[in-house]
Amino acid sequence: MQEIEAQHPLGKPTETPGVAEMAEVAESTARFMATLTALTDDRIGGPTLVPPWTRGHVITHVARATDSLCRLLAWARTGVETPQYASMEARAAEIEAGATRPVAALIADIADTAARFEEAVRSLPEAAWRAEVRMRTGELRTPASLIPTRLRELEVHHADLAAGYTFADVPPAAARWIIDDLVEALHRRDDPPALRFAATDTALSHELAPGGPLVTGPQSALLAWLTGRSPGTGLTASGADEVPPAPYWI
Repeated sequence: MQEIEAQHPLGKPTETPGVAEMAEVAESTARFMATLTALTDDRIGGPTLVPPWTRGHVITHVARATDSLCRLLAWARTGVETPQYASMEARAAEIEAGATRPVAALIADIADTAARFEEAVRSLPEAAWRAEVRMRTGELRTPASLIPTRLRELEVHHADLAAGYTFADVPPAAARWIIDDLVEALHRRDDPPALRFAATDTALSHELAPGGPLVTGPQSALLAWLTGRSPGTGLTASGADEVPPAPYWI
């Protein structure tokens, strides 16, 4: 099965990201913020799609992940190696420390970190766009490729809040960009799984490695499955008795 050749719905991030790419992130941020403003303090401790995290954990994680991307952008700008996180223990401690804050503090944190990320992207000098920085997972990324990572954090964790926004609400173009980003990460692995999948409602089609079952269904259901939030609800698999578990994505 070959990938369908089609122009990327948002355009692949170029060395100097255009208005469209950052506009998509800004719109995603606005949707996330709108959901937060509808929450009350007593709902912050509620369950999410990623237990045992509460909504407060998820929101704090989004803010601290944004900080981590800003550190990587600083690395690209200065050439001084700046790890995404000091350690995984420090990452977990920061999330735990912020999880029980009131809604107003969480909203302010998301707004402040979003503004810092946008400024960090827009102020990068031309030479910095060619730099490579290392994600906590070990993979090398250019600054341009951190933009879909930011979009992924916003959209996936927005759905994780279980506060009315679902994977079906993710705009199709944004969902396609996130899925393409996930697939690129999986292709960088030494042994990508033998798996094919295709959306029944868009032109999305990918083959991670030859052979394996063909998983099909709505693009939103594929996104939920690929991010481990769904066992494959709404999907079918040809060449297998059931939809296989999605490859570990991060």
